[in-house]
Amino acid sequence: MAFDKAYEFLKNKGLEDRVKEFELSTATVELAAIANGTDEGSIAKSLTFLVDEKAIMILCAGDYKIDNPKYKAEFHTKAKMLSRDQLLEMVGHDIGGVCPFGIKEGVKVYLDESLKTHEIVYPACGSDNSAVKLSIAELEKASDYDKWIDVCKEMEK
Repeated sequence: MAFDKAYEFLKNKGLEDRVKEFELSTATVELAAIANGTDEGSIAKSLTFLVDEKAIMILCAGDYKIDNPKYKAEFHTKAKMLSRDQLLEMVGHDIGGVCPFGIKEGVKVYLDESLKTHEIVYPACGSDNSAVKLSIAELEKASDYDKWIDVCKEMEK
């Protein structure tokens, strides 16, 4: 189960006490914000793409989305999101619980600059009813990220 893998991964980093499970769904940014009692921008949204036939993951603020020209400048290709089947096969998590914790080896994780506007962020924890409360420094430690990038833009309200 993806939640168990993510939890064990965080436990190995000494962050298991930050994991929360809810009776409510956290499958969307809106639902995750309600469950965590925070704003949508504090939700660390995990977006997955295919680059050179490999899966990558970009974490960004929940009220941001991919900016296609910035993405293309960074990765030298058009943004192509993973299908559900690719997500399960290549990353190891399912829609609604995607996070950088306990993922398959070889998946590069990037943190988008949009996250830096928040002191605390809430990524999922492998299931559609979980989250992890982390500072930005803790997210860096826990995500085994490759680097900070700037490929997102604020969504229109």
